[in-house]
Amino acid sequence: MTDRDDPLLAALADIVGDRHVLTDPSVTAAYETDWSRRWSGRSRCVVRPASTDQVAEVVRACIAHDVNVVPQGGNTGLVGGGVPRNGEVVVTTGRLTELGPVGAVAGQVTAGAGVTIAALHDHAAAAGFTYGVDLGSRDSATVGGTIATEAGGVRVVRYGSTRAQVLGVEAVLPDGSVISRLEGLVKDNVGYDLPGLLIGSEGTLGIVTRARLKLHPREDHRVVALLALDSVSDALEVFSELRASLDGLAGVELMTADGLDLVAEHAGATSPFADRHPVCLLVELVGRADPTEDLAGVVGDLAVVRDAAVATDPNGRAGLWRLREAHTEAIAAVGPPPHKLDVSVPLPALPTLAERAPQVVAEVDASARTVLFGHVGDGNLHVNVIGPDSGDDRVDVAVLELVAELGGSISAEHGIGVQKVAHVGLGRGEADRTAMRRIKDALDPDGRFNPGVLFGI
Repeated sequence: MTDRDDPLLAALADIVGDRHVLTDPSVTAAYETDWSRRWSGRSRCVVRPASTDQVAEVVRACIAHDVNVVPQGGNTGLVGGGVPRNGEVVVTTGRLTELGPVGAVAGQVTAGAGVTIAALHDHAAAAGFTYGVDLGSRDSATVGGTIATEAGGVRVVRYGSTRAQVLGVEAVLPDGSVISRLEGLVKDNVGYDLPGLLIGSEGTLGIVTRARLKLHPREDHRVVALLALDSVSDALEVFSELRASLDGLAGVELMTADGLDLVAEHAGATSPFADRHPVCLLVELVGRADPTEDLAGVVGDLAVVRDAAVATDPNGRAGLWRLREAHTEAIAAVGPPPHKLDVSVPLPALPTLAERAPQVVAEVDASARTVLFGHVGDGNLHVNVIGPDSGDDRVDVAVLELVAELGGSISAEHGIGVQKVAHVGLGRGEADRTAMRRIKDALDPDGRFNPGVLFGI
């Protein structure tokens, strides 16, 4: 039962019900540490509202009691952006799971912030559509969380990132007011694009409660191929040729021999190749008709491809995708919480990043193990460093400085959170940072929403 002697807890319980104000440490612990295990803190309580109105009332109650708020989606974050730090109230959107009917004419749907990406895919597929964002954490990651971080995932090369899918949002602002733009208008240029401002804001400007999302016609035919290569430069050559020659390119994922060794050791998934190759490229092609022959025709003409495995049946495709998606669990199974750095560079610089990232890490910690994987089509590489203590950020700094040197971004899809706050200057100039700070101060002058994230304390 909620402690009714605590005025804030009593007020929150009046809004959402006693069952949805969580204070037991054994229960709140799951909301107080992010997936990376590097970032955690204590909350005042965890609140689970069931509607936009309840979220707004919760925010107003927190304002009245001078308590800050940390919005949280599926808690699959890796940069500490969705967990409490100093006794804030965690407002989880996990109960906002309403899914509206799919509008077949417009190809749109309205989804609650707590809807998982997997559930959204199933809902869209039943109506003959697909959602453009997909990622390995699809069973836990939510619509609201992916909007807050502007997530990308494995389908960006075909559909774009989350921003390209969002046609409007409903959100609660830091003063408890609500903005709602869910009409799904493709053209609407009345004033500022407030929904666009909230995308990627990491919960610092508002809590997204519902979103109007674009869907794409479902393409039922697909083929997945694993291509063995000698280098990341060869991977870029393959990608360039595939992009120029084929329609329906839906995924182009990079893996290295070290990563595949780790997957085999800790996740039980093994490469189909007899020989060990420095680089493997996972390619998925989709279409209204079977694209297998088209893919085979292009790949067969590429001299840099040393070997290939192709799957057209569901189990075979899933087996090849398992090699890529098992990287996360395999990396997490080794040693202390890994340092996970999600970065992007211009495509021509991708081979340089892949070559130099392990080198700059080794210069800081010779015993560290660096595992790379990522999305070739958008220059997004996930640099995972195993070994250094969680609190030792020297390898983080080394990699981020390298990315900045190469003209890249220190955050491609996971966000800044608290992990990269001190390094935002590597990705944004003083004028940019000042403008962002002014927007934050205008919408949240008291710093109520997600204090410490993006801007620091």
